[in-house]
Amino acid sequence: MTPYKKVKSDRIFMGRLGFGCDLLEGLTKVCTEQNIILGRVEAIGAVKSARIGFYNQQSRAYEHLSLDCPLEITKLTGNVSLKEGAPFVHAHVTLANNKGECFGGHLVPGTTVFACEFILEVYDGANLERKFDNETGLFLWS
Repeated sequence: MTPYKKVKSDRIFMGRLGFGCDLLEGLTKVCTEQNIILGRVEAIGAVKSARIGFYNQQSRAYEHLSLDCPLEITKLTGNVSLKEGAPFVHAHVTLANNKGECFGGHLVPGTTVFACEFILEVYDGANLERKFDNETGLFLWS
């Protein structure tokens, strides 16, 4: 069975994260302040350094890559839902260096913003909550 729910667009926030803030924590803070518990997020900009993750399906653990150099955010996309009763931003990001080489993965804490413009689209509808999934070892929508 494929679980899904009908939602409709309710509000849209557009803004900029502050210089030097953590990218994931900054997006999560906006969601917490605005009580956003169901939505979609996009962002573009640049970071001073980054930390991204890759989920190893065999070991069921995240592996992390730290990039200690300036990078462009060529695409950040994700969603907002509930995890343990709080807003949870789940985002993936693609970053490019000055040679056009790209790095991508799961956005995790540790990415420092140089400049970032974001769009948060808030949905109205049944809440989606992340719960532990035994089959994958991930927290997925239940």
